[in-house]
Amino acid sequence: MPESHKYPRVAIIVAPGFEEAEMTEPRKFLDSEGAETVLISLKSGKVQAMKHDDKSAQYPVDKTLDQVDAGEFDALLLPGGALNADALRVEKKAQQFVQAMDKAGKPIAVICHAPWLLVSAGLLKGRTLTSYHTIRDDIENAGGKWVDSAAVVDRNLVTSRQPSDIPKFNEEMKKLFWAKK
Repeated sequence: MPESHKYPRVAIIVAPGFEEAEMTEPRKFLDSEGAETVLISLKSGKVQAMKHDDKSAQYPVDKTLDQVDAGEFDALLLPGGALNADALRVEKKAQQFVQAMDKAGKPIAVICHAPWLLVSAGLLKGRTLTSYHTIRDDIENAGGKWVDSAAVVDRNLVTSRQPSDIPKFNEEMKKLFWAKK
């Protein structure tokens, strides 16, 4: 973490269709712990959240992927939601951002379908993680080891399965994001 601030600056990257609880609950938790969170999306304005299959609220975008660099952040949160994850996985800038965070050893917290971006970015070979059960094959085909657990930590990566796991996910995310380097 840069000397200029005590608490982590966390990038939260979403596309339209993200699972609302997987962004709002961890973000509220991080903010309450003193982190600075920045909501990043593909376009400026507002981004559409989902509650499972139904549209929910829209959230203001703080920055677009074009406006940020991984070097500006101490950690990354990737909420899930199938539509969101499917859109982000094919975005080169999103792939490059997560690759840069991983290469720098910065903490990355990923839940539900969000590991799809890690699959497409080529970051799962030899890693142990969890996700929503429907993308297990994608993770294993990308060289990752999938386990069925509320939260899994592998080096700089913490993963979780679904909204019901958020309390455990938040606990492990806090340990990872505030770990002394």
